[in-house]
Amino acid sequence: MHPHKPSYDRHAGTDANKEFLHKISRHRIDPAPVAPGAGTADLIDGAFLSYNGGRLREGCQLFVRKMLADNGTIGLALSGALTPAGLGMSCLVPLVEAGFIDWIVSTGANLYHDTHYALGMDLFQAGPSLPDHELRENQVIRIYDIVFDYENLLGTDKFFRALCRGDAFQHTMGTAEFHNLVGKYLAEREDQTGVKGKNLLAAAYRHGVPIFTSSPGDSSIGMNLAALMLEGSQLRIDPLRDVNQSASIVWDAKAAGGTSSVLILGGGSPKNFMLQTEPQIQEVLGLLEAGHDYFLQFTDARPDTGGLSGATPSEAMTWGKVDPEKLPDSVTCYVDSTIALPLLTAYSLTRCEKRTPKRLFDKFPELTRRLEAGYAETRAKRTE
Repeated sequence: MHPHKPSYDRHAGTDANKEFLHKISRHRIDPAPVAPGAGTADLIDGAFLSYNGGRLREGCQLFVRKMLADNGTIGLALSGALTPAGLGMSCLVPLVEAGFIDWIVSTGANLYHDTHYALGMDLFQAGPSLPDHELRENQVIRIYDIVFDYENLLGTDKFFRALCRGDAFQHTMGTAEFHNLVGKYLAEREDQTGVKGKNLLAAAYRHGVPIFTSSPGDSSIGMNLAALMLEGSQLRIDPLRDVNQSASIVWDAKAAGGTSSVLILGGGSPKNFMLQTEPQIQEVLGLLEAGHDYFLQFTDARPDTGGLSGATPSEAMTWGKVDPEKLPDSVTCYVDSTIALPLLTAYSLTRCEKRTPKRLFDKFPELTRRLEAGYAETRAKRTE
């Protein structure tokens, strides 16, 4: 024995030791060999056992077994250049059409670039090591290993300016109302061309899924709306309306005895905007609530830098964003969303029946009325 250090007796495990091992264990690792033609869902359940593969499996199972319950309301926070890579049409639209996403917070860039596809514009796969000076000389835009013609930007800018000069846009609205109205016209365009399923805004419009943008000026859509303001347009975006409408979704879900879940792809402003609905309900409006029930995030952001993108569900719990009692059901998987999203989509569409859309956008007048009524009660009790 070392004279200055404690010594631990190492020996064959006792029954008590074995009991402890089984207490902390979940499943014995004994997977079947991966067979030719194995389905995605079976592969995830059977071979994604540990490390971030294990977290991805847990996330897929959490999504299907708990988040997608009939009384569950699911919000999607969307950041990172996912729609340019085709993940809007391949994954997000199918999830919306299956009733698996009830409301969305997205960067404006994802919605802008997704519109390229609705307008019949092409984007191409390339490689990450390209001669950027030559790209600029040839009017080519690059997003890492995606390339497209500069004309895509000019054409999409022209579309938004022409559309938003219309009478239907000449008033103040929140981003969910703005995106729903744009989605209406894009859905009509899809009906005319016969090419459907290419655009997230159109799918969201058809299924009553509200889409918020937490930073409406931080994208080419916002840039074009700013240009219209210089022309004298009466279109104004009210971000405070978004705060109340998003909070009303969560408050109604919880007050009705259901659950509120967040599915976070990436991080950034959409993540915070979605999670802040609970502090808005509890801290600011003074309504009794405990936090979101289920938290699932796919991210490459680290928690130790202090940024919101990498903040863990446990940290979010200290702000009231996540219910302390539901932390064991939270999953953070450190993997690129372009890997995780197709796998999650395939898994959920295989393992779960489609749900009837909640059509939350259509319910905003009633949802906000209930939130106003609740806040009126707390204000009456305050001394401020």
